[in-house]
Amino acid sequence: MAVFHYIAMSHDGRRLTGEVEAKDRSDAFRKLDRQRLQPVRLEAAESAAAVSANGTRPFAKPVPDQNTAAPAPVRGIRLSRSQIILFTEEMSDLLDAGLQLEPALRVMENRKELSSIKNVAAALRHQVREGSSLSSALRQVSPNFGDLYCNLVAAGEISGSLPQLLKRQASFLVTIDDLQKKVVSALIYPALIFVLGVGLIFLFMTYLVPQLTTLFEKTGKELPLVTRLLIQTSAFFSHYWWLMLGGAVAVIVGFHQYIRTRPGKAWWHRTQLQLPLFGAVLKGRFYTQFSQTMANLIANGIPLLTALRLMNNATGNLYLRGQMNQVVEIVGEGGSLSRALQRIGSFPPLFIDMVTVGEQTGDLAKALDKVGRRYDKELNLRIQRLTALVQPVIIFVMAGMVGLIAYSIVNGIFDAVSGLSPR
Repeated sequence: MAVFHYIAMSHDGRRLTGEVEAKDRSDAFRKLDRQRLQPVRLEAAESAAAVSANGTRPFAKPVPDQNTAAPAPVRGIRLSRSQIILFTEEMSDLLDAGLQLEPALRVMENRKELSSIKNVAAALRHQVREGSSLSSALRQVSPNFGDLYCNLVAAGEISGSLPQLLKRQASFLVTIDDLQKKVVSALIYPALIFVLGVGLIFLFMTYLVPQLTTLFEKTGKELPLVTRLLIQTSAFFSHYWWLMLGGAVAVIVGFHQYIRTRPGKAWWHRTQLQLPLFGAVLKGRFYTQFSQTMANLIANGIPLLTALRLMNNATGNLYLRGQMNQVVEIVGEGGSLSRALQRIGSFPPLFIDMVTVGEQTGDLAKALDKVGRRYDKELNLRIQRLTALVQPVIIFVMAGMVGLIAYSIVNGIFDAVSGLSPR
């Protein structure tokens, strides 16, 4: 039996420190879980007693450097997506190279160039030296990391696989960033067409159509229905443009305020998953993230129920989080993961079949990793199809609107000209 030192959070939110005897790391996690303790740090007695390279002990309060003043705590530092990616990649590389957390943050703090990353590293190192976990420090230092990022870091701290999870998170952020860049690149041309089309429609409605209306009235001939509708629409635009603009702004602001409420956010998160094309992409991303994260946690000795709770906390979509709560309840009552996923009905049959095979073979982590790679490929295909479809749809819609207006004007002109008699 080995002795493990732990820092854990109790069910009532208290921070506890102690020791537990267990056969191995996985057994220690199970014993803490039975005591309803959420471990923040778990190390073998030999590792906890060892003195790190910078002269501090992992569970002792660090002694500040004699020649360097402790930095003042800084909060609310703003980071861009590219800076978060760079921070995550550098941190994962440093930890993977064998550095402990505090020395790794010191290396990032000593960057030559002035940037927000340097300030974040300094603030994080200050928090860590005061005994805070990295996930807790990230929440306090910058709001741009988000709940998902911080919960995944917490999972990495608990499982002892922080470098691997950070590397996976960096890859995930790079994928999302590349996706946004691809979408922007694919939409540059249709956006230009859209802007030119809207400008042309505005020109027609405010300048050309009113002038043609005078010509049409002089002929005294009844105009085609399409042309009459165009003239009425132009008159409405000319007199009530301010009302339309104000109404659009009010709808956007009202919608934004509604989805910030708890019921509105729950409705919007569920609606997103039901949108054509986009919903399938969001579901595929969740399947990929769920399977890969669970595979990494289970492979690093985290019990299934604890891993599910961590994954639940890392799920940003409220509807999916509600589904995960049901999975946690079923597994907590003694049910298998495959049965829980089948009962909630949100996961595809292939996903459940792969999980069932993993449970039967006793290698659930490997099965989840395989299904994660499979859905990652499908997600990339869906994204490519989506970006390829958006461009022609926008061009087709704008061309149809401009073409309809042009047809209405030309048709009205031909009718007016045909009604003129030669003198």
